[in-house]
Formats: sequence, structure tokens, C-alpha cells
Amino acid sequence: MRFLLDDEQRDFARSLDAMLTAADTASAARAWGAGDHGPGRALWSRLADAGLFALAVPEAHDGLGPRPVELAVAFVQLGRFAVPGPVVETAATAVLLSSLVEECPAAKEWLPRLASGRASATLRPDGGRYVLDADAVDAVFVMSGDELRLAPGYGPPRPSADPARRLFRPAAGGELLASGPAVREAAGRAENWAALLTAAQAMGVGDALLSRTVAYAGERTQFGAPIGSFQAVKHRLADSLIALEFARPLLWAAALSLDPVETAAAKVTAGEAAYTAARTALQLHGAVGYTEELELSLWLRKARPLRDAWGTPAVCRARVLAG
Repeated sequence: MRFLLDDEQRDFARSLDAMLTAADTASAARAWGAGDHGPGRALWSRLADAGLFALAVPEAHDGLGPRPVELAVAFVQLGRFAVPGPVVETAATAVLLSSLVEECPAAKEWLPRLASGRASATLRPDGGRYVLDADAVDAVFVMSGDELRLAPGYGPPRPSADPARRLFRPAAGGELLASGPAVREAAGRAENWAALLTAAQAMGVGDALLSRTVAYAGERTQFGAPIGSFQAVKHRLADSLIALEFARPLLWAAALSLDPVETAAAKVTAGEAAYTAARTALQLHGAVGYTEELELSLWLRKARPLRDAWGTPAVCRARVLAG
């Protein structure tokens, strides 16, 4: 199986890297966490213009997809730059509605809007308690067994490890959009895509944490030498690098196949690799790693929630073992 990206996919990654480098995403993430969605919405608009959300929507509904590999490439970049908001949930909603065009008349209305970026959405998985950033989107979709509904509202925000991942509990009831066995099947497909894209986002977070920690280890001195020259520090950085590089081919394999078992393997390895990079970054930055003023905190606080979102390590390992 081919694990390497082709030239077009690498060019896409470079174009997103250039766009996000110039966008001051750290400020947008801080504003989002404070409840100011303006800078984040402007960033989402630029991503939509680049075709990001259209990659999750079929061409028949004004999209460019479905293109899971290109989406995974993009979501690695979103993680690297700490892009705020329910990007995974918007893409997963597009996948869900694409599978329910016949059963859900509203799908034909929502899919072109999601593809173009004129609308955003968040999604609660079946059995979940919370939705992400309900106050920042146009619609809150709720999956429950064989039913898909639009939530009529939501409660106040709940505490979150990552301020830029604002949690809300959707209100019960709401408009019934579709029901029947097809909803459950579509929900499984959407959750699989959400796990894949969350794994890609976690991979990007891990990459960002490692690169910042390597740079810091080369600048900070102790006993007259950069701490990066110490063997113990090298070992910690190497462990983080190995974990990330081990997860990377699993991510591309899952994007190519969309097999739930391979997705679970990618999710658990990428999530654990990002968490390992976060712990290394926190330790090697010392006391300053705990401060909110340091931009590193934007990534540190994402690693654990992304590790657990759309499939905890225990759930993913069980799925892999079940085969």
C-alpha cells in the first residue's frame, strides 16, 4: 500500500501552510476561547475559499469530494496552526448528510452551504453528551440511534481543558431530519471520518509541539550549554519524534482505506503521540510551559482533548483488537 503523498497533495499542504503562517492563528484561537468568534470566522472563510470544506462534499452537491486523503493532509495543517472551531464536526456533518440525501430532504440544502463555507455545523455523536462550539455555528446536528435531529438550542458552556474547544449540552427534541436504519449506518460512516480527521489534527498538534520544543532546547542554556545537548533531553525529543513518525503512515493508510479498524489504529497512535509530545514540551519548557501567556499553551491544551475526542484510546484499542 502507498503511504507517501503525491506532488499535488504536498503542494496543497504547502499552500495551506503559507496561508496559515500569514493568518495569526494564535490570536484567532485566543479570541475564540474568549467567546469572540470574529477572527476565527474570518479564518474559516479563507479556508473555505481554498476548498477545504468542499473536500468532504460530493461533486453532485457543489463539492470536490469526497477526498479523505486531502482532508487528512489539510487537518494536519489545521492542528499545526491551532485553528479553532468545530472543523472536524463540520466535515463529519457533510459526510453524514451526503449519506442521507434520499432520506433527509434538508441535506440538499445544507451540503452546498457547507461546501462553500456559507454555513458551519457541529455534530453530537450517538451516545455523546456534548457538542463543540454550539454558539459559533449555524446548526447543531444530533445523532441518536436511528434518528437525526436539529437541536432547538443548547445550555451554557461547560468547562473544557482547551478554552478554544467550547463544550455545550444540546437541548432535547428539535426538528426530526431523518429516521430509520440508514441514519445509523450514515452515523457510523460520519464517526469514522471524524476519528480520522481528529487523528490528523492531533498529528499536527504533535508536530507543532515537537518543533517548538526542539527550538527552545537549542536556545535555553544550563551549565553553560544548550539543554538540547544533554543526553536525557535528546532521548525525550527522540521518543516524541519516533511516536509521531510511527503514527504518520497509519494515518495515511486509514485515509486511503477508510477502514474503521485502520482508522482506530491511526486515532490511538496519533492521539498518544501528540500527548507524548505535549508532556515532553511541558517538561522541557519548565515553569514557563504552564503559563497562558506562552503560545505553546494553545497546543499543550489541545493534545489531551484530541486524544479522547471521537474515540478514546481504550475504545480504539478495543476496535483494533476486535479486528
